Amino acid sequence: MALVKYNNNSISSVTSAAAIPGGALTLIKTLTASSSATVQFLDGTSDVVLDNTYPIYLIKIINAHPSTNNVTLQFQVNASGSSGFNETITSTSFRAYHTESGGYTGLEYQSGSDQAQGTSYQRLHGGNSNANDSGACAELFIYNPSSTVFVKHFMAITSLTEQNPASDSAYVSGYINTTSAIDEISFQYSSGNIDSGTFKLYGIKDS
Repeated sequence: MALVKYNNNSISSVTSAAAIPGGALTLIKTLTASSSATVQFLDGTSDVVLDNTYPIYLIKIINAHPSTNNVTLQFQVNASGSSGFNETITSTSFRAYHTESGGYTGLEYQSGSDQAQGTSYQRLHGGNSNANDSGACAELFIYNPSSTVFVKHFMAITSLTEQNPASDSAYVSGYINTTSAIDEISFQYSSGNIDSGTFKLYGIKDS
């Protein structure tokens, strides 16, 4: 694969990339949180953000910062024509962590972050610090959300500053147990507002 060079001042300015594993990456929409209760990509708001144009969608979350200490960033979706962000999810979760003091390290399953046919918002990680220099960065992939045959698989990886403080790498995957098309997605913290953060939605074409 050829090396791709970008002359943008910031990687956040890149809107498309033709030579990445899996196919072309196209920026669809950017949302910026500012003391926001939720950040939502909604169907029919200036553009249709989740449809059959792409088989894979990627949401990049950049420096999400909570207003409340020790809270978790979460997501849920709506099937086409539905509301309430309460689709049925089965998921699994684990994490690796290392405290700044070096006193604690670990690799463990996160039973409090998984769901078994649950309808709650799905956790992306453990407790996020709200210290001024802390936050969370994540990538969430959703596969073939427009399918009316298969359930909708997803996976996410998050790097965050825990409230200990500690470095935490969280891994979540699962499926949204519906054969209806998914066309909306919502993010929120388990308590309090999303104080700040950038949420970028990309579509990925087959290679």
